[in-house]
Amino acid sequence: MAVTDAQVRRLMKELTKDGRIGHAAMKSGMDRKTARKYARAGALPSETAKKERTWRTRPNPFEQDWPSVEAQLVDAPELEAKSIFEYLMDTYPGRYDAGQLRTFQRHVRRWRAMHGPDKEVFFAQQHRPGEALQTDFTWDTELQVTIGGEPLSSLLCHVVLPYSNWEWVTVCRSESIPALRRGVQAAVLQLGHVPEFHQTDNSTSATHRLATGKRDFNEDYLALMRHYGMTPRTTAVGAKEQNGNVEALNGALKRRLKQRLLLRGHRDFASVADYEQWLQDVLRQSNKVLRAKRLDEELAVMRPITVKPLPEYTEERVRVTAWSTIRVKRNTYSVPSRLIGEQVRVRIFDDRLEVFFGGALQETIERLHGAQGHRINYRHLIWSLVQKPAAFARYRYRQDLFPTLVFRRAYDALCGADVSRKADLAYLRILFVAATTLESDVEVALELLLDQGQVPTVEDVKALVSHEEEIAVPSVVAPTVDLASYDQLFGASWAQEVGR
Repeated sequence: MAVTDAQVRRLMKELTKDGRIGHAAMKSGMDRKTARKYARAGALPSETAKKERTWRTRPNPFEQDWPSVEAQLVDAPELEAKSIFEYLMDTYPGRYDAGQLRTFQRHVRRWRAMHGPDKEVFFAQQHRPGEALQTDFTWDTELQVTIGGEPLSSLLCHVVLPYSNWEWVTVCRSESIPALRRGVQAAVLQLGHVPEFHQTDNSTSATHRLATGKRDFNEDYLALMRHYGMTPRTTAVGAKEQNGNVEALNGALKRRLKQRLLLRGHRDFASVADYEQWLQDVLRQSNKVLRAKRLDEELAVMRPITVKPLPEYTEERVRVTAWSTIRVKRNTYSVPSRLIGEQVRVRIFDDRLEVFFGGALQETIERLHGAQGHRINYRHLIWSLVQKPAAFARYRYRQDLFPTLVFRRAYDALCGADVSRKADLAYLRILFVAATTLESDVEVALELLLDQGQVPTVEDVKALVSHEEEIAVPSVVAPTVDLASYDQLFGASWAQEVGR
């Protein structure tokens, strides 16, 4: 550890008392040899510090080409040192080798520090209690969570109060307005209070692009803000550091969750709801232990919630096409064919669609994200396809009619077999069995037949999946009731009274 000026002054003071170097060294907190060195020098460390070396100990290996390197750095400051070095190696073969890359990067870094352009300065902000919520979406893939043994790929809607660092999360599938509404609403309901502002980055859940290239708030997002009386604000485009508190806590949150998963002993959960409940239990404990004092300061200046929660979905009315499909948010979904031609009401959640007709729920469908996707359920179409098997060959969504790889293998086996009937009709009949029984049972039957080298037929599949067994009706003998025991119980006088 370096010796300070204060230690040397103490050493000199102690030496003037009795002149004992060992005692003075102990009093000043330094080694005897070090004390003797400073006593002989009679100077402070700051006065005897080594001056920075201004000469080179070896030749500059890039001196020959450095003027051209400087010119490139001036003309294009965004050039990386590695790119310039690779250019030098290509331009002057044999002059440089790959092992000099780190040395070249140090030269460039030093030049930029001394002669390069000014860099952007970030300013630490002083947060005021209860001023704003910050919200951001972050992927949780690195946590390697599984649901029932299957890997989960999801986002966390992460909401933070910057002053106290109080935080809350919900699990979502995309950066959609239903996900944002659910996340923000869950946070404010947990708090029971709302701040003055709500701040997000320029995600599509809150903003949309204008013709000018700038972004403005979506009407659905503005409706959420009006409902809770918060003023929306956002970061500048491409300036995510302005949402810096929640951005920084994204990493801290995932590090804490990794530790808690290690303590938990495994990363598997029964459902997404169980996973989300576990996440919120972790945060509830952190908020209680680490942030309670500052949170109280925030709640004291925030407004209590006086409105009812908004629904976690948006609604659209769409008409079912002749293809037994609906189109929602630029994606196509199949619905029961009995609804063809009817207008249905669709509730759009972050993870699912709920289709209503006549006030009753008709279908729940896992939601697609992105655009131009399709989710076709063969159970909605199979009856018509069996009647019109020729439509199968060029059906636009034919790949959706192979529920698993085993069904595809079965179809390929039918196409490759020398059979008199058409493979398409044979496969559709098997698919019809899957729709009217259990798909998993049909899959097992197909796999068994394929493994035995057989071309599956609908008759073979039906024979394997049939669960109908004759149930023997038990023979029940009605017992004979002996009423004499009742006469003995009540006595002869009672019997005579009844006889009258």
